[in-house]
Amino acid sequence: MALLQSKSQEKLSGVGLYSRFALAGAVCCSVTHGALTPVDVVKTRIQLDPVTYNRGMVGGFKQVIASEGAGALLTGFGPTAAGYFLQGAFKFGGYEFFKQQSISLLGYETASQNRTAVYLASSACAEFMADIALCPLEATRIRLVAEPSFANGLIGGFGKIASTEGLGAFYSGFGPILFKQVPYTMAKFVVYEKVSEMIYGQVDKATASGSLQTGINLGSGLIAGFAAAIVSQPADTMLSKINKTKGLPGEGTTSRLIKIAKELGLKGSYSGIGTRLFLVGLITAGQFAIYGDIKKALGATGGVELSKA
Repeated sequence: MALLQSKSQEKLSGVGLYSRFALAGAVCCSVTHGALTPVDVVKTRIQLDPVTYNRGMVGGFKQVIASEGAGALLTGFGPTAAGYFLQGAFKFGGYEFFKQQSISLLGYETASQNRTAVYLASSACAEFMADIALCPLEATRIRLVAEPSFANGLIGGFGKIASTEGLGAFYSGFGPILFKQVPYTMAKFVVYEKVSEMIYGQVDKATASGSLQTGINLGSGLIAGFAAAIVSQPADTMLSKINKTKGLPGEGTTSRLIKIAKELGLKGSYSGIGTRLFLVGLITAGQFAIYGDIKKALGATGGVELSKA
């Protein structure tokens, strides 16, 4: 115990610090997304087949269980947990890394005075890297949810897509996943930072208890999740649609996206928004709470703080 405490008191930097950020981010994303797989299954079904699944979230749960059994609610758990483990490492670790690079480039005072822009740029860069890792596993997850008989789990689904459609099929949804995830992550981190900043303007962070800090992370994350869900919903619906089936021979990703957008319209692009608000709100609140607690447990307390509150 004494050794752990002495290590946690050391000011970490470089690889030692950012690897801890990455591990904390990987765990928080994998745990939260994996735990809410049943909600994501229902949300995806509503997006892909709104005519059949037209009874809301609770009704959607009942429909899936009645037609396929309770086990169907865990469809895609493997690629969800694995994909978001990788994505979380790049997203949270990258966010902290790019914030530090902004300070190195601009100087602390300038970065602090323009911290909203720094939050936006850092989160966008981190998410771009994260999506390169996430996209193949997300494509596999959506295919498994859309076609439960397609394959038996992550390995089977991944292998079947690779062998029958080629490796390029894993990135057919890269455009919409960027369109979805980059604005989502920008909204998520900026709103979280701003809400936390506002709260800590009234609460002394140095003297706040661990449970209070966790509660602040939960509340700030919940609000951030709602904002991120609204911003990214149209692209999330398009991503589900484009990964549902493979394109026609010679049909490019851009033309598929344009066709899907025309078919959906504004109202259709927000199919399942109620379920997704619930899903993303819980996920984001849980992520920031778990991320903060794991960082403390790992002694990764040398994070980049741009707010002077």
